Amino acid sequence: MTANSIETLLFDYSELHKQLKAKVADLTEDQLTWKAAPGVWSVTEVLSHLTDHAIVVGFRIREILSASGAKLPAFDQNAWVASTRANESAASDILAFYDAYLTYNLYLLKRLAPEDWAKTGLNAKGETVSLRDVVWGFVKHVLNHIGQIERSRWPTPSCDRSAVRPRT
Repeated sequence: MTANSIETLLFDYSELHKQLKAKVADLTEDQLTWKAAPGVWSVTEVLSHLTDHAIVVGFRIREILSASGAKLPAFDQNAWVASTRANESAASDILAFYDAYLTYNLYLLKRLAPEDWAKTGLNAKGETVSLRDVVWGFVKHVLNHIGQIERSRWPTPSCDRSAVRPRT
């Protein structure tokens, strides 16, 4: 469990879209869809994955709050990205939905009583996790992928990588 206060957690959650949007703001369509190798996600595919993950986490949040007793869902991220042809999506469309969905969930999270954050559910591995753990895990997951985007930012697919440094 995280030691962060609920206020800090909510702030960190509320900043995710802004941070993600800033990381991709100056990328061209070619840069957004470029793949370093087969099986490696493009930036657009990372954005799509983060949106899929937000949807699944939103469901997990609601399952925990409802105390339904249902096992919290997992998903095959690679299959979801591939089967939805994520790299054919417009990054701007993905980010627009991501912003709206995170905002919707943020409104829910801000309405919760302190005791709601301690409610638990059973994840796909059979481990008991609290709502706070799920939300903090989501924040860390997105921040990890923001770092991945930063590390994979190459100007164009035809670029000589030895002459290019990732942007900072």
